[in-house]
Amino acid sequence: MAHTFEELVAKQRAADEAHARVRQLRDAYGPPTRTKWSGQQTATWETAWRAWRDLDRDVRIAVNEHARAEGTPRHEVEARVQRAARHEEPSGTDAPDA
Repeated sequence: MAHTFEELVAKQRAADEAHARVRQLRDAYGPPTRTKWSGQQTATWETAWRAWRDLDRDVRIAVNEHARAEGTPRHEVEARVQRAARHEEPSGTDAPDA
């Protein structure tokens, strides 16, 4: 299934938000090797980590499919998607930087 550039950016933003949540939980709970986490804290962190892992995997698969369909190197598509997702660029900006 080919994905539009806008869909790739939305997927990247979702993965970035999930990663931020994992970091936020780790910071709030403290390092698990130094602080004893409760069962609830462990379950919450593991759920957040799995969500991030799954979203990140989905982004990588979608970027690969898009790059293959467009005949563009994967790393170029990935870089454009990450820039657009992290810098709030207009999603229609699918052209490489000059």
